[in-house]
Amino acid sequence: MKIKVFSEKDIRRAVPMERAITVLKDAFIQLSAGKANVPLRSVIPVSAHSGQTLFMPAYLEGSGALGAKIVSVFPDNRKRDLPIIHALVILVDSSTGVPLAVLDGTYLTALRTGAVSGLATDLLARKNARTAAIFGAGVQGRTQLEAICRVRHIEKVWVFDPNTKAAENFVSEMKSLGQPIPEAIFTARSSSQAIEEADIICAATTSSKPVFADSDLRPGTHINGVGSFTPEAQEIPSETVIRAKIIVDSRQASLAEAGDLLIPLRKGSIGPDHIYAELGQIAAGQLPGRETRQEVTFFKSVGLAIQDIAVAAQVLQEAEKSGLGTEVNF
Repeated sequence: MKIKVFSEKDIRRAVPMERAITVLKDAFIQLSAGKANVPLRSVIPVSAHSGQTLFMPAYLEGSGALGAKIVSVFPDNRKRDLPIIHALVILVDSSTGVPLAVLDGTYLTALRTGAVSGLATDLLARKNARTAAIFGAGVQGRTQLEAICRVRHIEKVWVFDPNTKAAENFVSEMKSLGQPIPEAIFTARSSSQAIEEADIICAATTSSKPVFADSDLRPGTHINGVGSFTPEAQEIPSETVIRAKIIVDSRQASLAEAGDLLIPLRKGSIGPDHIYAELGQIAAGQLPGRETRQEVTFFKSVGLAIQDIAVAAQVLQEAEKSGLGTEVNF
């Protein structure tokens, strides 16, 4: 049996951000059309080390992509000078069950998470959005910024992270990338400063508490909340959730895992019907996205395996044309 192995470098070459956004648009349309099988992920807590490992399978019937991701989230890795997130993705032939490929899931996770925010931003943010606020100066924050800059002409960016050094490194690194990343990237001294001008907010943190105050939020802002993925974690204030138009990646997954929604729901502040739509419904044109300049739109993503599998399948497809990857005999 021969399996292809793809590194971060291979994935970057095979699927640039613009292509990832397009691939995910199709995947989410399949999901909302009932043409995807995505069981809720299984979570194995590793309490001795304050971490957890998640097992995430998926099958996209329309495109025939089948596989799974194993991803570990260990926040204490910061102290070890290691990434918080490590992941591995495997693809399987949907007609035979034969394993096809193994991919570095760490970068792929960042790519697909950025890409889904890019898709949501394209569908929901004001067309003239120019200023962005990024919460979280990790790998996820980097692809969040890249993605929104691919769909909007961003002129100014504020970055906030409790780790000032991480925020400074983020600014330096992102400035060096050039267009479409603007040169006007600044570290914010506070969450209030970060969002006082923001047209678009991306929250990509491991925080269990809201990362900004609702009172600082401007009318017409679009928010991407992609960091929290457990019922107890809440990046976005309940006051914001209550007044926002809420779009989710999956109703089922969000109502099982998204603390940003479950916390105000448990308090009776909102009900399940407060969710306006799934992203795939808007992408397919079944429902409108932003309807007024003043409304606050909030895309909540807990992260779905269809994102990983769809992008991984695209990597494999591109590799067949360009010879990327390393073939391994088992």
